[in-house]
Amino acid sequence: MTVQTLKDKGVLVTGAGRGIGKRLALGFAAAGARVGLVARSKAELDLTCLEIEHAGGVSLRLRADVTDFEQISAAVDRMGAHFGGVHVLVASAAIQGPIGPLAQNPPNLWAEAIQTNLVGVMYSCRAVLAQMIERRSGKIIALSGDGATSPRPNFSAYASAKAALARMVETLAEEVRDDNVQVNCMAPGGAYTHMTDQILHAGERAGWKAQEEALEMRVSGGIPPEKQLQLAMFLASERSNHVSGKLIHVNDDWKRLETSNVNAELYTLRRVQKV
Repeated sequence: MTVQTLKDKGVLVTGAGRGIGKRLALGFAAAGARVGLVARSKAELDLTCLEIEHAGGVSLRLRADVTDFEQISAAVDRMGAHFGGVHVLVASAAIQGPIGPLAQNPPNLWAEAIQTNLVGVMYSCRAVLAQMIERRSGKIIALSGDGATSPRPNFSAYASAKAALARMVETLAEEVRDDNVQVNCMAPGGAYTHMTDQILHAGERAGWKAQEEALEMRVSGGIPPEKQLQLAMFLASERSNHVSGKLIHVNDDWKRLETSNVNAELYTLRRVQKV
């Protein structure tokens, strides 16, 4: 699926009400895809849908909680009825979780972050896999984040979930490789979102390094949306049919993957530095 062949394809985006998920939903809609918008907030869904429609795009509001398998399954069924199925899943729904030392984290909030950031992605994948396997075609893009490849002090729940997510993607990719379904992790890089404000509001509990990075993010805005969308479009396209089970950062030299084979160890959870 190039930008041209994305036209009329069903793209389901979780966490589409705000942040990077919303940015990607707007971008896929602008490319001609029929975008299913999943979020818990009706107000945020309404606004995203309105922006897409005003730009001439097509979208469907699907209010659902990714931590409820029945709700996400119902959203997938509605995508099938309205858009003919889910050809691309962009799993971007996530929460920051408790900020501060693990010894001070409320256990229930820690578990809630794992439920949303890891189990919620698994539920979303599980809900779309059957149709992708039957069609022998599908793309799953799970958004990674800080902590997937290195420790992230004071953000243990978020970091643990993202590291586990990368390994889940690697494992699932192997399971469905022969079914022509590609599954990858995309690290979108830092961007100014509501999560940035949560770090700033946390103060000392976030640690001085996270505070400095968040302040810089508020000023600069972080990674441009266009750069994030370029990688997402590549991973959703037929140009990446030979790429699966990888963790790719927007700042990686990923464009060379279009014309070359992928080393088995390249862009995996086991890497120790950016390539």
